[in-house]
Amino acid sequence: MKIAVDAMGGDNAPQAIIEGVNLAKKDFPEIEFLLYGKEEIKKYLTDETNITIIHTDEKIESDDEPVKSIRKKKQASMVLAAQAVKNGEADAIFSAGNTGALLAAGLFVVGRIKNVERPGLMTTMPVFTGEKDAGFDFIDMGANADNKPEHLLTYGILGSFYAKKVRHIDNPRVGLLNNGTEETKGSELTKAAYELLAQEESINFVGNVEARDIFSGVADVVVTDGFTGNAVLKSVEGTALSLMSILKTSITDGGLKSKMGALMLKDSLKGMKSTLDYSSHGGAVLFGVKAPVVKTHGSTGPEAVRNTISQIKTMLETNLVGELQEFFETPKIKE
Repeated sequence: MKIAVDAMGGDNAPQAIIEGVNLAKKDFPEIEFLLYGKEEIKKYLTDETNITIIHTDEKIESDDEPVKSIRKKKQASMVLAAQAVKNGEADAIFSAGNTGALLAAGLFVVGRIKNVERPGLMTTMPVFTGEKDAGFDFIDMGANADNKPEHLLTYGILGSFYAKKVRHIDNPRVGLLNNGTEETKGSELTKAAYELLAQEESINFVGNVEARDIFSGVADVVVTDGFTGNAVLKSVEGTALSLMSILKTSITDGGLKSKMGALMLKDSLKGMKSTLDYSSHGGAVLFGVKAPVVKTHGSTGPEAVRNTISQIKTMLETNLVGELQEFFETPKIKE
């Protein structure tokens, strides 16, 4: 399998990206990497086996307008990596760069799966049940600000496929994010989406779920429109950062007893931080396009890069996209 890597995307690129590739090479020596970026990335490599460097001086900046940058910067590292996937030279693309630009590259370069009108952005979020590696797949996180009920049905199917293939859940529970658990609750969008999801035989739909419950394990897949999903994600991230900041301030300003207590709880606090870090599950997937298009946070470090490459490896090994194409391109999806 070959993975095209945008080596210049992200706040800590190219060093953090290449160091993450180095970690992945140790664990997955069978993967071939196509690294797109400046020649300087070579100095960060510890081993050049199964590595091809495609030199380019052009990159998409974090503040570039997404669609315009994809169309105008034809030699940018991200665009070349996406083009390699389209041409069959690579099986997947990974980037920590401009999210909007990567979504545009996925849609306009890699291309949508037939009958998937609006691909969604999905990530695996943690569940605080004490169970190791527990989580739920959250889709859409912001690829589409406006959605139709049919789009939410598609997200339920996409998320269910991912939970089965990548997270190895036999019969994943699919929930619809809403302002109440009753069937009659919600906006016109969620009411209509509820009916479609309830009628879909390929998924295990468990009904509406509330935002306060999604981290307690009520569903394995949580479906929502992109506007709401992005707002929830930003709220969760902000709350987590604020809690960690408050905890740190309480310890540093609390005197000797607080510092001694923190020292005794050091391992537990590390575990708490690790649980809050959803990058341990990999990156965010633009789901519904013809190949894995995966994004990690701009400030990602080497370990998160390694985790994302592991995630892509599983997606390729299980032929996830191929099975999705078969499902959506059969006549029954049009009925």
